[in-house]
Amino acid sequence: MAYTTTFNGQRDDETLLFVFRRHIIAMRKGFYMLLVPLAVLSIPPLIWQDTLELFLLPLGGLAVGLVGFAYHFVLWRYTYYIVTDQRIRQVTQKKLFGIDVVELSLAKVQNISYNIPGLSGELFHFGTIVIRTFVGDLVIRNVDHPARVYNQLQDAVNRAELIQGVEDEIVSQQKVVT
Repeated sequence: MAYTTTFNGQRDDETLLFVFRRHIIAMRKGFYMLLVPLAVLSIPPLIWQDTLELFLLPLGGLAVGLVGFAYHFVLWRYTYYIVTDQRIRQVTQKKLFGIDVVELSLAKVQNISYNIPGLSGELFHFGTIVIRTFVGDLVIRNVDHPARVYNQLQDAVNRAELIQGVEDEIVSQQKVVT
């Protein structure tokens, strides 16, 4: 599968570093919505086995469950995080037709930390990343492989700080010359 190195809203002087999304465990409500109607509507055919029409109930439960699962899958699939050499862009799918975009300059990042919530987080490799800035915190829950994403984010912030420091040095030298 070929990945593109551009995205909607990308600036001309910006380079895409990586893209990450939430872990599939963030979609657990969708799995529940798939299984619960199927399980509940499978009970009547087991109790009243002589009524043939009741055997259609599990199919109806499966259909209802698939609709709920598809809804949560769309929310999960179209929520992602883009990291460039200048900023972090959070694109969140809201309902079926709404999109929420939050951008955060890498130069404004003060601190990044991550947390893996116990045994389930260790087993399934998910956790929470907190990005602290001057204006507040960006909390990203249920991140797939949080340690790897944390390291990539730290590298991106360090590169941005280095570039900002070089640019500040050039500006200060130009002021001294003039």
